[in-house]
Amino acid sequence: MRCPNCQNEDTKVLDSRPIDEGTAIRRRRECEKCDFRFSTYEEIEILDLTVIKKDGKREMFSKEKLERAIRLPMEKRPHTDDTLRKLLSAIEIEIQKKAKDSQITSAEIGDIVMKKIKKVDKVAYVRFAAVYREFEDVDEFKEELKKL
Repeated sequence: MRCPNCQNEDTKVLDSRPIDEGTAIRRRRECEKCDFRFSTYEEIEILDLTVIKKDGKREMFSKEKLERAIRLPMEKRPHTDDTLRKLLSAIEIEIQKKAKDSQITSAEIGDIVMKKIKKVDKVAYVRFAAVYREFEDVDEFKEELKKL
């Protein structure tokens, strides 16, 4: 790891600890040249996962796209960035578990997101469900609310 202060490539790890329920690691580092201390984070990254869309088209999994889909219904809700990061991490782990032969359908991803959001925030869940399930009218919306 290169020192952000002097660009030296020799740094040592002073401390490592799991964060986000063990899905990431925080490392405290020190530059061996200038003694500058800094932290780095390592987290799981889903690689080479193909998403099969409703229309049959295929595209590569995008963490950024997933994050946008989660942030939108959580907007103006009382959640921290840490809560959103943990939610995103939990969703990614579930996606990785469900993927078969490095493929998963967008419907499976949507179901995973709905299940995880519901545990965190019921209002955000209803917001997400309204878009994901493409409610046609108020009655469909009411039915989903009754299920809660």
